Amino acid sequence: MVRWEPGTRDRLQAAATELYVSRGYDRTTAADIAQAAGVTERTFFRHFADKREVLFGGQELLEQAFVEGVAAAAPDASPLEMVEAGLWAAAPFFAAERRDHSRRRQRIISENPALQERELLKMAGMATTITAALRSRGVPDVTARLAAESGVMVFGVAFGTWVAEGEERSFTDIQREVLGELVAMTSGAR
Repeated sequence: MVRWEPGTRDRLQAAATELYVSRGYDRTTAADIAQAAGVTERTFFRHFADKREVLFGGQELLEQAFVEGVAAAAPDASPLEMVEAGLWAAAPFFAAERRDHSRRRQRIISENPALQERELLKMAGMATTITAALRSRGVPDVTARLAAESGVMVFGVAFGTWVAEGEERSFTDIQREVLGELVAMTSGAR
């Protein structure tokens, strides 16, 4: 076993994805993942709390980008414009070269109800974080919650479209289209 080598976390994620696809999530252990990545099980647990977190690691970086986008929005930006700034700040996480990995990851999640639940919790956590960022910009609570939930919904619909088989458009283009649909749909409200 390798004592230390750069890129261990990435190797663990790649090994886990391969094993989850070939064996199934339920039939793969943390020890299997560590062995496939050429590290000890103890090293696995230094990087991830459990085998589920291999699929969800990095959420904090995505949330941080979103929050930084909200914070960087123009001082006179509306709550939805602040959320839009957050969406654009998070978009670089979904570069074309990550699409195949993201498709595989989503397939694994879609096949396992416990992972689907974890994905929903992740999205709810992101909405809570964005709500707090909006509130720190002076947006009233209900408005902040609505704007944050709308942003997470736009992100989720865009991501689901981006990972769909045969889809080739950029994440940014898809997200722009989904946001445009939301704005068009709500502009006629009331």
